[in-house]
Amino acid sequence: MKREELTEKILDIKREKGWTWKHIADEIGGMSPVLVVGALLGQMKLVKPLAAKAAKLFGLSTNEERMLNEIPYRGTRMPPTDPLIYRFYEMVMVNGPAWKALIEEEFGDGIMSAIDFNIDFERESNPKGDRVKITMSGKFLPYKYYGNEQGIPDYGYKET
Repeated sequence: MKREELTEKILDIKREKGWTWKHIADEIGGMSPVLVVGALLGQMKLVKPLAAKAAKLFGLSTNEERMLNEIPYRGTRMPPTDPLIYRFYEMVMVNGPAWKALIEEEFGDGIMSAIDFNIDFERESNPKGDRVKITMSGKFLPYKYYGNEQGIPDYGYKET
């Protein structure tokens, strides 16, 4: 079985049972619902105890359980074609330069980690139509200035 086939099997079971992603993430637990759902869709891995819980919930075989614990090949083709996913891409294309400038002004020369990272989604009521509120938090990783001479900082933290 290929990983894509396991994803389809999980989606089929989800449909048959009428489960929501919230229900599934609550049943498996252990980490962010984004990571649990991402793992079931083949973009993340579940640690062994969570893979076992997922396998029990979905009635998966031992090999399928092990597959949930494997490090996946992540990502999709770019640009994404799904309209909702594309909007995230569009947000980065349009706002990315400003986000970069503001983060660098506040923190220095570096990046925001997408690995040491948290993301939460909330529904925000609005009379003109409910809104999606996204909160992201990523660790700042400064660039290392290797080969630096005495008096030159080791890392790109904001200079004061």
